[in-house]
Amino acid sequence: MVTDQALRGLDNLELDPAPGTRDPGRLARKAWAAFWPKVLAIALILVVWEAVTLTGWKHYVLKGPGPVFSNLWNEMLHGSPSLWSIIGFTLETAIVGYAAALVIGSVIGLLVARILPLRAAVGSIITGLQTMPSIVWVPFAIIIFGESESAILFVVILGAAPSIAAGLISGVDYTPPLLLRAGKTMGLHGAALYRYLILPASLPAYVAGMKQGWAFAWRSLMAGEIVVQIVGQFSIGQSISVDQQNLDFAAASSMLIVILIIGLVVDTIFTKADLALRRRRGLLDPAAA
Repeated sequence: MVTDQALRGLDNLELDPAPGTRDPGRLARKAWAAFWPKVLAIALILVVWEAVTLTGWKHYVLKGPGPVFSNLWNEMLHGSPSLWSIIGFTLETAIVGYAAALVIGSVIGLLVARILPLRAAVGSIITGLQTMPSIVWVPFAIIIFGESESAILFVVILGAAPSIAAGLISGVDYTPPLLLRAGKTMGLHGAALYRYLILPASLPAYVAGMKQGWAFAWRSLMAGEIVVQIVGQFSIGQSISVDQQNLDFAAASSMLIVILIIGLVVDTIFTKADLALRRRRGLLDPAAA
C-alpha cells in the first residue's frame, strides 16, 4: 500500500528533463562550472607575474603583463610579418606533420599489434622512441634534409607517430577475446574483422594515443622551428628564436601566449571528442555529463 509519506517523497524527486529537451539554467551552470576555474587560474598567474615585476627582479629585461599584452595586440594588428601569417605557417606545418604521423603510426600500430614476431622485434623500440626528447632528432634531421621544412616535418613525425602507434596497440590488446571469437563466428575475417570489430573496440585508447601524439607533435614542431631557420619563412618558433637573440621579453612572451592558446584549443577539441565517444558508448553518467 502506498503511504502519504511515500507520495510526498515522490513529489520531492527532481526528474531529469525528457530526451531532446534542454534546460538553459543547467547548461549555464555547467558552462560556469567549467569556466570559472580557468579564469581563476589565469588571474592568479597574472597577479604573481605582476608581483614579481614590481619587485624589480631582472627589471632590465622582465616585463609585466601590460607591456606583453600590448605587444601581442600590436603584433596582431601591425606586425611585419603579420602574426596571423606566422600562426598560419606553423599550423600548416603542424597539420601536415601530424597527418603523416597519424597514417604512419596507425599502420605500424596495427601491424605490431597483430603480428607477434614483429611485436617482439620492434614493440619495445616504440616505447623507447616515446621517451626520446624531440630536440635530439633535430641535428639528424638537418644532416639528412638540411635546414628545410622537410627537416621540421621529420622531427614532428618522429615525435608523434610512436604515441599514436602505442595507443592503437594498447586498444587492440584490450579487445576482449570473447568479442573476437564472436566476430569470427559471425563471419568477420581479415580486413573486415579490423574494420567492423577491432578498430571500433580499440577506439578509446586510439583517441587517447592521438591526443598524446598531438602533444608530442606540437612540442617537436616548436623545437624544430626554433633550431631550423628557413630563409624567407616566418614561424612561431623562429620568431621566438629572434626574440631571444634580441633579449625581447615582451615579444617572446607574446609568442608563448599564442602557443599556449593553440594548445588549449586543440586539447579542448580532443577532450570533446573523447567525451562524445564515451557518451555514445554509455560510459558517462548522464547526470554528470
